[in-house]
Amino acid sequence: MIDRLSSASQHVTQPSGENRPAASETVHKPENASGSSKPYIDYDKSDIEKVIETMNQFLEPTHTNMKFELHEELDRYFVTVVDSDTQEVIKEIPPKKLLDGYAKMAEFMGLLVDKKI
Repeated sequence: MIDRLSSASQHVTQPSGENRPAASETVHKPENASGSSKPYIDYDKSDIEKVIETMNQFLEPTHTNMKFELHEELDRYFVTVVDSDTQEVIKEIPPKKLLDGYAKMAEFMGLLVDKKI
């Protein structure tokens, strides 16, 4: 989507009333050794867990009561906001129930569709 926006010519009305083409920015995706572009970099799971643990330790003395947790079925992280007095979960971002529902849909996806197009 960004590529489509940056390649389209856009005009901006200047204070003097004349139209000029807007400055366009190009977004480059990193390329791996095989030459294919990837929008993200793959990291080792243990490295990510170390970073998340470090972030949790960093946030602990600030009393922000935020924790980063791993959703086991999806292998994705979500944030929980916890009340420091009662240890009650105030909010989950994204909600764990939503992630559970997504995991169940992904589990049953093979029943309706055999191939991913």
